[in-house]
Amino acid sequence: MKRTLAIIVSFFVFAFDTTACAIDGSLSAQAYVLYCVENDTVVLSKNAQEQMKMASTTKIMTALLALEYAQEDDRLVTFHESMTAEGSSMYLKVGDTVHLSDLAVGMMMASGNDAANAAAITIGGSVKNFAKIMNSRAEKIGMTNTNFVTPSGLDDDNHYSTALDMAKLMAYALNNEKFAEITGNTTMTVDFLTPRKQVAYNNHNRLLSLYEYCIGGKTGYTKASGRCLVSAARKDGLTFVAVTLNAPSDWNDHIALYNYGFEHYCALDFSEYDDSLSVDVVGSDKSSVALYTKENCLIIAEKETADRIKRTVYLPSFVYAPVKKGDFVGMVVFSLDDKVLKTYDLFIGENVDRQEQSAFARFMALFFN
Repeated sequence: MKRTLAIIVSFFVFAFDTTACAIDGSLSAQAYVLYCVENDTVVLSKNAQEQMKMASTTKIMTALLALEYAQEDDRLVTFHESMTAEGSSMYLKVGDTVHLSDLAVGMMMASGNDAANAAAITIGGSVKNFAKIMNSRAEKIGMTNTNFVTPSGLDDDNHYSTALDMAKLMAYALNNEKFAEITGNTTMTVDFLTPRKQVAYNNHNRLLSLYEYCIGGKTGYTKASGRCLVSAARKDGLTFVAVTLNAPSDWNDHIALYNYGFEHYCALDFSEYDDSLSVDVVGSDKSSVALYTKENCLIIAEKETADRIKRTVYLPSFVYAPVKKGDFVGMVVFSLDDKVLKTYDLFIGENVDRQEQSAFARFMALFFN
């Protein structure tokens, strides 16, 4: 890279304080996490990696897997005796037939333990085999302190997770469009094939009506686990996941966590700004070529650090034709006090062919660049 052009602009940065002292005294949860999805970062936490029971929030994993399998084969599931379960239910009866994807609706709306068992046995052949699938996916997600035993979340000494792991799971699940659609609805209807009927289910997640920015979540409760809640909220391009385990006042806890997050942080989208970048071209009839990044230039920023942040664009003075779309050419660097926070690579935006020029023209092009 020849003579480097550095363009420096002051902006925000993400400098998270992961201590819980700011609002800890007002929260009821034994363990909690406020997690930023865009930056894969914990904002606030308490006992974030303590292994605890997570009750029916387990169904986030079960419903996600059911939807993924249904995308390939949304098979009909006939409910039978081995699928029955105690506790909350979507009221499946032996002989009832629904699609696999509708079991996810029953899990996320009515917290149906029967739906969770039906999905597990349909996909894995047994609850035990399905638990292996759950744990395999947990490992992929990075849930390092989690072990699934039941698809429903009913108590088992070896069935546990952490607030941090459940935050990672919810963030991961939101990437599935069908899951995001289901978890964000207050009411959904399931079409039964046998017997022919429609049943409407209401979402147990009251946060959807209590907090205007809530986009989904899953409740959970057993006597042993206490009240558990995993939820997500989005505002102005910024997405948080909140998790509370054993929280008597979970609705208020989540609202307080979100209020803190949205008050102190914001999402800054530089994609449009950086899409306007270009670099001069020598040896072609084009004088310059546009550049692009392969990821969104989104910076999650703590509002109080605006005057200490630098955005620096590193580009050569020019490039020689020919160049191809996708060729690396430079980078954008965000830094705080000389510490690099995030780097985006810049790439050539289109193919540029070489045009033969006279020696004088090549000399003049070099001279004026």
